[in-house]
Amino acid sequence: MPKLFVLLLFTMVLRGQPSVPEVKDPLGRGTPQESVFRFLEACHARDYSKATYYLDLRRMPSAARAKDGTDLARQLEDLLDDTTFEITTLSRDAEGDQADGLALNFERLASFQVDGQTVELQLERIEPRPGNHVWVVSSDSVALIPKAHKAVAETPFEKKLPQVLVTFEILDTPVWRWLALLMSGVILWIVSGFLSRALVTILRPLVDAPGFRGPVRVALVVAGSRAALEFASPATLSRTFIERALGLIIALAAAWAGAVAIDLISERWRSKLDPRMQAVSYSVLPLGRQVLKLTLILVAILSVFSAWGYNTTAILAGVGVGGIAIALAAQKTIEDLFGGISVISDRPVLVGDVCRFGDRTGTVMHIGLRSTRIRTPDRTVISVPNGQFATMTLENISGRDKIWFHPILNLRRDTTSDQMLRVLAACREILSGHPKVESGRIPVRFVGVGAYSLDIEVVAYVKTSDHDEFLAIQQDLLLQLLRAVEQAGTSLAVPLQESFEPQREPRP
Repeated sequence: MPKLFVLLLFTMVLRGQPSVPEVKDPLGRGTPQESVFRFLEACHARDYSKATYYLDLRRMPSAARAKDGTDLARQLEDLLDDTTFEITTLSRDAEGDQADGLALNFERLASFQVDGQTVELQLERIEPRPGNHVWVVSSDSVALIPKAHKAVAETPFEKKLPQVLVTFEILDTPVWRWLALLMSGVILWIVSGFLSRALVTILRPLVDAPGFRGPVRVALVVAGSRAALEFASPATLSRTFIERALGLIIALAAAWAGAVAIDLISERWRSKLDPRMQAVSYSVLPLGRQVLKLTLILVAILSVFSAWGYNTTAILAGVGVGGIAIALAAQKTIEDLFGGISVISDRPVLVGDVCRFGDRTGTVMHIGLRSTRIRTPDRTVISVPNGQFATMTLENISGRDKIWFHPILNLRRDTTSDQMLRVLAACREILSGHPKVESGRIPVRFVGVGAYSLDIEVVAYVKTSDHDEFLAIQQDLLLQLLRAVEQAGTSLAVPLQESFEPQREPRP
């Protein structure tokens, strides 16, 4: 038993102690970018005591940390706000940028030119407590902050301005910079209006789309604003928010231009459609355009959010869950929607066609995404849900290229064989001599002896798809057939009618 205990203890020593779980830092120092962002937030809130937690002051004596640490935080704030520092260049990964050429757990913060020398500040990932890995300004870089702070100085342009415009700050940015950005925005909006109009006019021979003026104007304003930020740069956080807003605006402008292109293409497509395909031009095209436009906007917004560091997968998952809930709540509506798409895409009938659906017949008036409207011979309008209409057996009467002529002549039973032959020959001559009749090899045939008649079947096609014209030709043919029967010396049979009278009982 003791040997077993010793063996187990030896095994535990070899395997080592269990790993300490990672602890989330309450100050938000988990990634280089987040750490610097939170540092600047603390500085702009004038909470420099909190800002010192983002500096590695372990080499500094404890007595000097309270005063010197806050001074160093102020100097680093000036460095990051008053220079061309870009916080978006920092890594959003907890491990940092592994391809920056620096040692492990180090990240480049910013570089400054001081007296012809380059002063580089770095971030370091340390573990102040077990399981708590945080990014702070490295101790070596903390010692370089006073030297790097010499890079902060008034520009020659600022020296010519009234001091109140330089010293008075809004959101930690001199007021003259906000005024310069505001004036440049107004000028850019006016100038971009003329430039966009001129550009659309020049490209009119290639693409006649005045709708592109709006996206082009917005793109020009955004490009000019980015250039203005280089001249009058706000504080780092303000500049970050402005750049994010400009990125969102340019993405939406691109989506706007795509929507204009979709409208242009759909209008050209609609102009080439058959006028009878109203279902496509009035139902499918508007729906397709809206779906594509919403898709472009969604892609633009998600791409910007992804660039900002948000988890777009979670956003899409939330949209998917919401879509499922909506789909469950509107099953019949979605069924009708897909039924309408099926009817429009398969095109069993078109607007204006006469069709037979179920036991009803009518003319298709409109094919929408939810229902189909049909006018009956009684001049009433029936609205059939597309989910039901798509499952019916539809007979497109207007789709026929010729109409079947198929009367049955019932001759009297006392018709002789000679009279029958004369009737057959005359009927064949009538059909073959008519220019609008297509007859087969045996268009007229004696098919049987009925209970009260001798039956002759006439089979032919009238070469027209116009029902009114068919009725006129049918009337003419029937009159000629009746005349042929009369000329043969016979007539059509009349059904026998038998009457049954109750038998009276004899009187006693």
